[in-house]
Amino acid sequence: MLKNALEQFRVMGFLEGSSLLILLFIAMPLKYGFDLPEAVSIVGAIHGGLFTLYCAAIVYVTFVVKWPFRFAIGAVIVAFIPFGNFVLDNRLKNWKKAQAA
Repeated sequence: MLKNALEQFRVMGFLEGSSLLILLFIAMPLKYGFDLPEAVSIVGAIHGGLFTLYCAAIVYVTFVVKWPFRFAIGAVIVAFIPFGNFVLDNRLKNWKKAQAA
């Protein structure tokens, strides 16, 4: 299924990025608009766990793929930007194609 470290990282980025969007655009409005703080507690805990795994995936892929250090720093930065992981995923697809050629 997931053949290499880069594909594994891309899946982890998708999961982490999705959890950030759910936290920001669903759980936070439920907390502040409908007085349901449990939504942020649950989604926030899930997002925190996924973020931790995402950071571990960054370290793993940096060593396995031999990424430049700036790629690792960029991967951490985009985790804090809504939709950032999806932009990074698109660039990784293009980078992977360029590496194969």
